[in-house]
Amino acid sequence: MDRAEYVHGYSEREAERLSDQARTLTSLLHHDTRYPAGSRVLEAGCGTGAQTVILARNSPGAEITSIDISPGSIRHAQERVRAEGITNVTFQAGDLFSLPFAPASFDHIFVCFVLEHLPDPKRALTSLRPLIRPGGTITVIEGDHGSAYFHPDSAGAHRAIRCLIDLQREAGGNALVGRELCPLLISAGYADVQVSPRMVYVDASRPVLVDGFTRQTFTAMVEGVRDTVLGRGMMTKDEWERAIADLYRTCEPDGVFCYTFFKATGTAAVHKDCRT
Repeated sequence: MDRAEYVHGYSEREAERLSDQARTLTSLLHHDTRYPAGSRVLEAGCGTGAQTVILARNSPGAEITSIDISPGSIRHAQERVRAEGITNVTFQAGDLFSLPFAPASFDHIFVCFVLEHLPDPKRALTSLRPLIRPGGTITVIEGDHGSAYFHPDSAGAHRAIRCLIDLQREAGGNALVGRELCPLLISAGYADVQVSPRMVYVDASRPVLVDGFTRQTFTAMVEGVRDTVLGRGMMTKDEWERAIADLYRTCEPDGVFCYTFFKATGTAAVHKDCRT
């Protein structure tokens, strides 16, 4: 199996959640990803295009090819990009384990929130490396659900998050992959690997993040596995509802929420060191 089941599903609500996430985290995750005019960039796993729009706006002179295995996601991404008036993106359906591109076809590859859904992320990174020209780069961004902590603390909320982590693992993915980016890129043969932790810190002084991240991104993501958790008896209905209420409780004026993303870069050559 090359690709795990997408544990969050493909509903319109999930597409909205991904858009909320992208808008809220644009500055934190993408401010330092900009490609020169004329660069050939492959976005491997574009999904519904939430990150594509940001990528294209940050590098308007780059030639971006965005691929995804889901034709439905490709259509959604095309509509999103067209609505934004963006013209430097070409979409193509394809499996990142067997892409129809010649070696050294791209100057840069961008992979965002993809590896967490793959049973063999190292193989994915290895298969992408020959597509990068010598000296070209790869950028990988992933979250790590185990990095979430908050005030007021809640054992129930942590248990609900753990249910999501376990379900994603059972589906063939890894919701903790962010912490593994450095060794994954090195083992896949990339050089000059550097990892930058990007913490989302949320309190009442940051109302945009309270709503856009804690409510609409993270808690909405956890809520998305409710039916599976209850159907499998992983938590009772009362336990689940208390846990979700506790996550929303962190959005109150005295609440705090923290989560860490990891952004890694590397070049297409063999290298043994890791710098953080």
